[in-house]
Amino acid sequence: MNTVYHLKTCSTNKRILSALDLKGWKLREIKSEPLTPEELERLKERAGSYEALFSRKSTQIKLRGIELSSLKEGDYKRLLLEHYSFLKRPVFISDSALFVGTDKANLDALNAYFASL
Repeated sequence: MNTVYHLKTCSTNKRILSALDLKGWKLREIKSEPLTPEELERLKERAGSYEALFSRKSTQIKLRGIELSSLKEGDYKRLLLEHYSFLKRPVFISDSALFVGTDKANLDALNAYFASL
């Protein structure tokens, strides 16, 4: 199933989602419905690592005193399951594609993907 993991209070997520035709996509708000371990594993398999899914901009990093350079894959996994803000978002996953985050290259690829549908 085509799914978008997003945060409804994030203005950037709102802007990205509103610009796309999401008919047929399941919208999954990660604060009210956090990722399950099975979902995270599926995302990790597609992304290649937990680190690729991890947001280095999470406010929880400073609050928890996390030293990013010391994190290993297992730490990223644990943190992603502990708090929704550690997930880089939005995350679009379909049978054939995965798009994670808001960097320009990712958004360009996401827009091209939707244009081809």
